[in-house]
Amino acid sequence: MKKFMTLLFVGFITLSVNAQQKKQPVVDPNAPAFEFVTEVIDYGKIEQNANGVRKFEFKNIGKSPLVITRVQSSCGCTVPKYSKEPILPGKKGEIEVKYATNRTGGFSKTLTIYSNATEKTKRVRIKGIVSKPESPVVKQKSAVSSK
Repeated sequence: MKKFMTLLFVGFITLSVNAQQKKQPVVDPNAPAFEFVTEVIDYGKIEQNANGVRKFEFKNIGKSPLVITRVQSSCGCTVPKYSKEPILPGKKGEIEVKYATNRTGGFSKTLTIYSNATEKTKRVRIKGIVSKPESPVVKQKSAVSSK
């Protein structure tokens, strides 16, 4: 019984050590790759119901065509649009994002881009503050005084 327990213990330790070794992912040197002009678009302070459309511009710096399979936003208030056509090496592409500016307050949303690039999932962000528009009516002083 002691031999069995010792053998079981040694086997457990061996499996634990082997499980800790991580395999390095093989990177295709010819794979497409993103190079974004900016990975964060700051809307700054914008008025409620203002134009919420912005564009993430990028270039394929890889050696093969870049195909975006899907772009997912962290919120339904952010709608991405992108081309399903491959972006050839050295060419530029864009992902259009529209934020629903009918909501007031600060926002920070993430877009996750799924593609065949070296980085299979790429995250970019939008952020800003939506404020209520100022009223065009200016309060006048009352003609009635309270002396």
